[in-house]
Amino acid sequence: MAALEIGAKAPDFELPASGGDKMGLADLIDEDDYLILAFFPKARTSVCGAQLAMLDEFRDDLAGMGAALAAISVDSIEDLEAWAQDEEFGFPLLSDASPKGAVAASYGVMSTVGVAERALFIVDTDCTIVYSYVSPMKENPGVDRLFKALENMEEE
Repeated sequence: MAALEIGAKAPDFELPASGGDKMGLADLIDEDDYLILAFFPKARTSVCGAQLAMLDEFRDDLAGMGAALAAISVDSIEDLEAWAQDEEFGFPLLSDASPKGAVAASYGVMSTVGVAERALFIVDTDCTIVYSYVSPMKENPGVDRLFKALENMEEE
């Protein structure tokens, strides 16, 4: 299955989150205009660590553009919770571990090697995907593409 494309409805979910709660799309969008969902393969790896650190570094700038942020992997909630505390990430990490990869699969980004692909989605308040990007597995997608996508949405 290919990654969901712009215009598709974002599948709802409820996943355990760092911080102790379960969260779904409505919880994550809340009062923001957009939700950035960042799928990543594995906690505590070099590329994933760099990716999430970069997202955290620019979290306030993204929030200033009306975008909340959450990251999803198939790691256990215990692993994600410990990593979130160690790195002091300012956004929730969600565990797609049970059943393994069900949410990643619903977004079309569960890999054949048993982890989520490295993918970015922006979802609007109507739960419609307004941006979709799948990065090569070993490449940090950065944040520039997110800023550009959000800027383009502001212009519309």
